[in-house]
Amino acid sequence: MKKKLLCTTSLIITPILILVLITTISINNLPNKIYTRNEKTVQSIAPIGNTINKISDKENKYQIKFLGMIPLKSLEVQKIKDLEVYPGGNPIGVRVNSEGVLIVGYSDIEVNNKKEESPGKLCGLEIGDIILKVNGMDMENSIDLLKTIKACEQEDIKVDILRNGENCTKIIHLKKENDKDYKIGLWIRDSTAGVGTMTFFDDNTKKFGALGHPITDCDTNEPFLIKKGDVLESSIISVRKGEKGSPGELRGIFINEQTPTGDIQKNTQSGIFGEIKNVEALNKKIKPLKVGFRDEISIGKAKIITTIDESGPQEFDIEIEKLLNQSTAGSKSMVIKITDPKLLEKTGGIVQGMSGSPIIQNNKIIGAVTHVLINKPDTGYGIYIEWMLQDAGIIK
Repeated sequence: MKKKLLCTTSLIITPILILVLITTISINNLPNKIYTRNEKTVQSIAPIGNTINKISDKENKYQIKFLGMIPLKSLEVQKIKDLEVYPGGNPIGVRVNSEGVLIVGYSDIEVNNKKEESPGKLCGLEIGDIILKVNGMDMENSIDLLKTIKACEQEDIKVDILRNGENCTKIIHLKKENDKDYKIGLWIRDSTAGVGTMTFFDDNTKKFGALGHPITDCDTNEPFLIKKGDVLESSIISVRKGEKGSPGELRGIFINEQTPTGDIQKNTQSGIFGEIKNVEALNKKIKPLKVGFRDEISIGKAKIITTIDESGPQEFDIEIEKLLNQSTAGSKSMVIKITDPKLLEKTGGIVQGMSGSPIIQNNKIIGAVTHVLINKPDTGYGIYIEWMLQDAGIIK
């Protein structure tokens, strides 16, 4: 009798536990705000066996309940209809200056003709730190830091830094190199530049989004804290084809460097964003497209718009292989594969400089190319367009 009761209990509890597990995983992967064009899709947000209903006294607020009874999560559903933006696909030059001075390495110094370890390293400065002030003086660029250290009349200096988003202060004990000038023993950087691809432009707000991932320093792999940045016209002059283990590259040059196309105002996990100043420099022959949010994306055929030669932006066939659940913004929202023979012949797949190329499905812009898989150059990642529109300030 006990055995039979235990068996019956197990048959009842096991499906419930499985449902709890599925629900927990699904809930954790849900963002706090979801965008959609269609009210009908709201019901599909709730995990299997659960319900989602609008909270009557709160606009756009919904609540997911386990088995329709136990409240699990509240979220906001923003219904956005007929939002249109101009797709990019055109190459852009990116030129940015950092806030403060970025530490990218250490340098030994010579004291009495003997090598000694970097004073900055010995006193707690780390690669990736951003030097904001020295002895209370703002460090605008590398030259400011070099001049300040050289002019020091005492060994100990106070350095204000930004580390992992938090401000802190270090006391650095400088040393004179062979009894000459004081040295701090650091490799530093205050700017970077490169070529990427425009993702979209909003004609109403003049806001743009590009890259689909942050600008990072090549030595520290940390996102650049931008003080000032420009978007420049660019032209692709050659392509280095991607191969297994060796990513390819679009090689471009900057055009009209003295008259930037736009200002870069934000560098986030979803890309770079700002305002266009010279609308005429954009490819306005392309018609605006409706935005497709994640609930409208399906696994299967799609296209990207990108530039690989002097012909300008062109459409190429791809396959969306996998859609990933994301609760927060990130540049790896979907797995994509290049299938277009012309693009594969020319580039081998996804190459550096192609980041930001808009992804189109069912005549809607749904995302942007972001990364390539090093050992599979025809395969990489894309980001959901909603993450970029959110950081651009086009949707709230």
